[in-house]
Amino acid sequence: MSARRVFSWGFALISALALGLAAGAVWMVPTLYLQRPLPWLALLIGWALGKVMRAWVRPSGAGAALLAGLAVLVAAVYVNLLTAGARIAGLMGLGLVDALRTAGLGLLLQLSKLGGLTTDYGWYAAGAGLAAVAAIRAGAKRPPARD
Repeated sequence: MSARRVFSWGFALISALALGLAAGAVWMVPTLYLQRPLPWLALLIGWALGKVMRAWVRPSGAGAALLAGLAVLVAAVYVNLLTAGARIAGLMGLGLVDALRTAGLGLLLQLSKLGGLTTDYGWYAAGAGLAAVAAIRAGAKRPPARD
């Protein structure tokens, strides 16, 4: 395996993680506005991330599908961590960033695990699956590039 290919896939992995974090932050907006968890948004997030991975990762296929599914799962974990941090911030009268720093990753993970339902995990898995399908599915035939 060439160094160029390793660098390409490493960059794709880092970018998929960043896209997952961004999607989780966007997912947080309606969650905070409606003041309840919205696990079904994993389908919408999954479809969008799958489309992005299909258009962006070269070569597309199983690698793009794996990265898209991973990005959805990262988004789901991140939105749950942010929701737990927002609850702590509201209860203690802190800002969100201060609550996240004070609580730490361990407490936020435990609170998000306690707040999750089994059906939520089903939605997250369905979103990751939809992302994988959207990343693999063959798009419309593109005309060949002209020199």
